[in-house]
Order: sequence, then structure tokens, then C-alpha cells
Amino acid sequence: MLLTLLAFAAALGILIAVHEYGHYRVAVACGVQVLRFSVGFGKTLVRWRPAQQKPGQNTEFVIGMFPLGGYVKMLDEREAPVPAELRHLAFNTQPLRSRALIVAAGPVANLLLAVLLYAVVNWSGVQEPQAILASPVAGSIAQSAGIVGGETVRQAAFEGDAPSAVRSFEDLRWRLTQGALNGRNLQLELAQGEAGPKRTLLLPLSQLQASDADAQLFRKIGILGPWTRPVLGALTAGGAAQKAGLLQGDVVLAIGELHIIDAAQLRETIRASVRNGQALEQLWRVQRAGQSLELPVQPDVFSEGALQVGRVGAYVGDPPAMLTVHYGPLQGLWQGVARTWEVSALSLRMMGKMVIGQASLKNLSGPLTIADYAGKSASMGLTEYLVFLALISVSLGVLNLLPLPVLDGGHLMYYLWEGITGKSVPDVWMERLQRGGVAVLLAMMSIALFNDVTRLFGLNF
Repeated sequence: MLLTLLAFAAALGILIAVHEYGHYRVAVACGVQVLRFSVGFGKTLVRWRPAQQKPGQNTEFVIGMFPLGGYVKMLDEREAPVPAELRHLAFNTQPLRSRALIVAAGPVANLLLAVLLYAVVNWSGVQEPQAILASPVAGSIAQSAGIVGGETVRQAAFEGDAPSAVRSFEDLRWRLTQGALNGRNLQLELAQGEAGPKRTLLLPLSQLQASDADAQLFRKIGILGPWTRPVLGALTAGGAAQKAGLLQGDVVLAIGELHIIDAAQLRETIRASVRNGQALEQLWRVQRAGQSLELPVQPDVFSEGALQVGRVGAYVGDPPAMLTVHYGPLQGLWQGVARTWEVSALSLRMMGKMVIGQASLKNLSGPLTIADYAGKSASMGLTEYLVFLALISVSLGVLNLLPLPVLDGGHLMYYLWEGITGKSVPDVWMERLQRGGVAVLLAMMSIALFNDVTRLFGLNF
């Protein structure tokens, strides 16, 4: 819990500070006097004024107790009287281009931070599973396309695009997500083993009409994880596996007449061992210390929503084969730009689909989910935490560019109107739009918080 809170607070503090620094730095560059730069709200913890500041600047820097937001307060005639000799330093007296640049600088700073974070991860290298496919889910798109399990994915390409190398299983998972949510078919080049024959197949992801990026999406695709051996790990005391006499380290060779290829197939076979609410007793053939044994096993029955599945109370599968993925200086930076662009575009498309009803509002996540992911990523290591920060930084940048009046994107819409008509938005309309924007933002936050509660506490409505 402490790690989760610290990781969440650090993430918010960094992302908000970078966002506000974008506004601050461009405001100073445009000759606007910045009165205060604040990160966090509530009781002031730290307050200072740098001795060396640019001419016309005397900015007070503040850190508040609660890192849930921030602001940059500028000299502005709309907020307080401005002496005539300082009027040229006020925000509202600046040219339209300068005001637009100052407002856009916050979201842009978050996107640039994401590029840097992705680049740092690319340069330092990250351990990821090799792109070796496990047995596909029965009846899935992957099985229908001809995947059997054990193939290595060499290259992938969306229809109409040039193929590119698949560097890891996470790289493949990202492409599957993009294809499913964007309705694009994905062509894979597969090899059986390191030097085996190659073949090409097409995954018709456009058939899915996917609305949610969740575990059920990958179950429909049929690719749940990388290939691992069908070996049993730690056993739960009193579970079906222990009762049947199975031991940690047993390699499962067959269940009944079914030959077991890998851990994914073993897990799916166990899950499917329930008929009419009752688990079927099956004869397992396992390899233990070089010997083959046969043991009757009857899984326990568990409910997953309306679905009843079998479980044996054992960790199934070895850790997957790993490799270190890293890039050179220029390639790593370019990959950071590309990933930031891809995540931004996917986020915008998903938001658009949610607005028109083509995607579920369950995709919205709030502070509880973000805090949970912050703690989990921090516990996995620095690299995973940096990837988490990059993803949230992209989300913050994209969210703030939405044309909602209370966000930076809304102010940019005002400036667009001013640029087209030559007149600023009337005050009466400004007030109405602000109220509408607050209402929409509160509705989004309420839905996101509701999703957090149902997701984290396993509630179904």
C-alpha cells in the first residue's frame, strides 16, 4: 500500500510539474510575467523565489500538500488590475499566436516527456518475452487462421503496410490491440523454431468489431500469452492438484487422449473441464523425475461471472523465454516518437468511439486504477515504472487537448474562433461553455471512478 501511494504521488507530481512547466517556459519566452508556479494544492509545503530570473519576472514557486493538480498564474487584466507600465507583460495583451502557444505548451510538454521516457527505455533495454506463440484458444480467430502453438512471429504488417520485425511478444500484443480496436487485419510471418520453415497467415481482426481493450479481447483473438512449458509450479494447500497427488515440477504430457503442447493449452483444458456445474475427473499423464505417471484429477469448480470454470489450485507454466530489447540512440528516439504517436492516435480513436457509442465507457479509468497500476509497475522495476509514466503522460496530454472549455483544448478552440472571426468569444457564451465543460468533465470523472470501483473490487452490474 505504501509503495502504491508513493508511486502514485510521484507520478502525479512529475506529470503535473512537466505540464505546468510547459506553460511557464513558453509564457516566459513570450514575455508574459508569471506570478506563481504551483504544483499541488492545499497547505504549502515549500515556497521559494529564485534569485536569478529573467527581466520582468519575479515568479514564486510553490509545492502543495496534495499533488492532484497545479497551475501557472500569469499577469492578466481579467483577473486583477494591471499597472499601465506592466500592461505589455499581461497575458491578455499578447498576440493570438503567443496566447495559443502558451496554452498548447502544457499538453505538448507531456507528449515530449512520453517521447523521452519511451526513448530512455529503448536505450537502456527491457526484458520482454520472446514472440513465441502459445496454443490458441479453441474456436478463436488465431486457431481458425492456422496457428497451432510453438511458432515464432518474425514479422507483422497491417494490410496495405510494409512488414516490420516483431521484436518481442509485447510488440506483437500491441499490434494485435491496434488491429482489433481499429478494425485492421494483421498479417504474420511465422517460423517453426529458430531455423524452421516460414509461412504467412492473416488474422482477420476486422471481424471482431472490438469495443473493449480487455482480457476478453485477446481471448477472442486467441493469443493469450507467450509459449511456456506445461509444468506445474507452486500448489495451493488443499487444492485439487494436491489432493490428486501432483507435485511442483510435474510436466503434464496428456489429459485423457489429448496431448498437451504447452501451458496455455493446459490452462484452457483445465478451465473447460466443467459440465453442467460439475467438474470431470480426468486421467493426467505427467513426467516426474524422468518417469511417466498417470493420476486421476478432478478440478474444483469456480464461477467467473455467469461462466463456471475448472481450476486445480496450482501455478501452471514456466516463465517464458526472455530477451533484451534495446535500440541505438537515433533509433531509440524515433521509436519513442512513433510509440507516443501510436498511443495518442489510439487514445483519440477510442475516445471518439466512446462518444458515438462504438466503444464501451468501461474503458475510462480513474485515479484508483492509475494508483493501482503505479504501485504494480513500481514493484516490477524502474523500466516498467517509466513505461507506465510514459503511458499516463500521453493520456494527460491527449486529454488536455480535447475541446472541452475547462481544458487547454477548449481554450485553443476559443482562439480558433478568435482567429477566424477576429473577435473573442463573448463573456456570456464563455460562462455557459465553462459550465457545460465542467458538467462533462464531472460526468467523465464519475464514470471513471465507478469503473475503478467495479474493476478493483470485482463487482458486476
